[in-house]
Amino acid sequence: MSSRENILGRIRASLHRVDGDGATARVHAHIGAHGMSARPSVVGDLTAGFREKALALSTSIDEVVNIQSVPAAVAAYLSANALPMNAVCWQALGVLDWASHGVTMAARPARESDKVGVTEVFCAIAETGTLMTLSGAHTPPVTSLLPETHIAVLRVSQIVPSMEEAWQRLRETPDYPPRAVNFISGPSRTADIEQTLTFGAHGPYRVHVILVNS
Repeated sequence: MSSRENILGRIRASLHRVDGDGATARVHAHIGAHGMSARPSVVGDLTAGFREKALALSTSIDEVVNIQSVPAAVAAYLSANALPMNAVCWQALGVLDWASHGVTMAARPARESDKVGVTEVFCAIAETGTLMTLSGAHTPPVTSLLPETHIAVLRVSQIVPSMEEAWQRLRETPDYPPRAVNFISGPSRTADIEQTLTFGAHGPYRVHVILVNS
């Protein structure tokens, strides 16, 4: 039994419930029966809205036609910023043709020595310019959190208006709930020391989004 199963089992026992009694289904039904709370409307082009908010958070953005164009865009970004031409990525991106563009790519979780991590995202929020990622066996969070540079591959179809739609999309996925959900709003920053804004305090110095239009 895993630690998670052990903890949940103790909670069920304290509530005098048994596994499989339909509690999860009742929770989903309760959530689904309640409409979304009042919030500012996000109107217009979601892609344009996400771009505006993300740029304001110091996230840089590039656009490509399709997923096969991602390696060339990554190589161009690394070269333009004098960054290493080697990186680690999530498993699904490992099949792309990195070698033809001079990038040495390893499909594995990031280690302390890795400077660049390339990931996909679950979705992006137009209202705030935020990326949403989920942890999993093939989507380790360390790949976006540990390297100094995080490159995120985002499809236009993954952009949602606001946080509420992001959570709704997550609840509708077969693997819900994941162990962890991470929200990334630009490079890591803090002003705790003498109110001076410092980047990279507890995460990447740079966040670069490659927006895939198809």
